[in-house]
Amino acid sequence: MHISEGILPAQLCISGYGITSLITWYSLRQINRLPNPQASIPKASLLTAAFFVASSIHIPIPPASVHLVLNGLLGTVLGYYAFPAILVGLFFQAIMFGHGGLTTLGINALIMGIPALLAYQIFQLRHILGNGIKENLSMSIFGFIAGASAIGVSSLIFFTIIITNIPSGFDTVLEQRVIYGLMISHIPLMGIEGILTAMIISFLRRVMPELLPS
Repeated sequence: MHISEGILPAQLCISGYGITSLITWYSLRQINRLPNPQASIPKASLLTAAFFVASSIHIPIPPASVHLVLNGLLGTVLGYYAFPAILVGLFFQAIMFGHGGLTTLGINALIMGIPALLAYQIFQLRHILGNGIKENLSMSIFGFIAGASAIGVSSLIFFTIIITNIPSGFDTVLEQRVIYGLMISHIPLMGIEGILTAMIISFLRRVMPELLPS
């Protein structure tokens, strides 16, 4: 789910950096409004490392191989810390593993960061829609929805950008078929990440509930 360099036009890459800068500024502003903004930095650092490593865990799902993203988990646990954490993780993935690139860093941050913030909002809906449900079950249900939704929205943004910016000189019909095949292979990943997010949320509630957002 990383867009490599040389695929997107320069205008789109610049726009990606501009929007990413605005969302990063907004996220940091929300963080600074917390009573103790520094308190969650160790937690954010740990999950940034998990996000960094996740791209190396590949899951063979025909007709392709996909990798874990964990942006839903980051959004669920970190809240507004998630967007800067994902931006930092993507930067190190680009310079160390060659996943994505520096010119497309802004676009890739939007692809994975915006759904992470959406996942946080979905998880918080448990306070409104989860009334009458046991807390552990409510957290698991909304954790699953948050994790699966983040991957679904990321995939939708990613493939929309790719399919509308196929470079000239490529066989457009063939490339579209390949992209549609990759889209299908990401549907099971939604379930995998949803289950993984729900399991981790349930585990943290039992052993370290202070790590979860209030």
